[in-house]
Amino acid sequence: TDDEVARTFPCDALVPEPALEVWRGVAVHATTEQVWPWVRQLQLAPYSYDWVDNLGHRSPRDLRDLPEPQPGDAMSRLAGRLPVGRVLAVEPGEHLTVGVMGAVMSYVLVPQAERTRLLLKVVLEHDHWWNRPLALGDLPMARKQLLTWKALAEGAAGG
Repeated sequence: TDDEVARTFPCDALVPEPALEVWRGVAVHATTEQVWPWVRQLQLAPYSYDWVDNLGHRSPRDLRDLPEPQPGDAMSRLAGRLPVGRVLAVEPGEHLTVGVMGAVMSYVLVPQAERTRLLLKVVLEHDHWWNRPLALGDLPMARKQLLTWKALAEGAAGG
């Protein structure tokens, strides 16, 4: 929505003049307390199309006992081993901002009564010829990631 696009995201402070900005979002019928543990599991796996971005290894479908992410921590491990990004900023239960392959991404949880609006903003600092194709290719990947977390959080919430 326009309100979501106008919202200030944590990635905005890290990349104040981006060459490209893209937004994604889903409504999750679960509280932020039920959604956050799934977002936090980005430490383990990408939760998108695992056959593409996780070398065929399935992202966990059960919650793991993980510490809260901290700036500098490795993020989203390829095939459960090789980190592909770093945590840049975090406010547990509110947002997780990571850097992956030149992109800065903020996942923001917005409470709305008995549900959560899970938002993602991706910014790229430099203008390269591959930015637009990358953003286009990211659309189904990011959507799958958000929808996977939605299904997992709603399933845990009984919704």
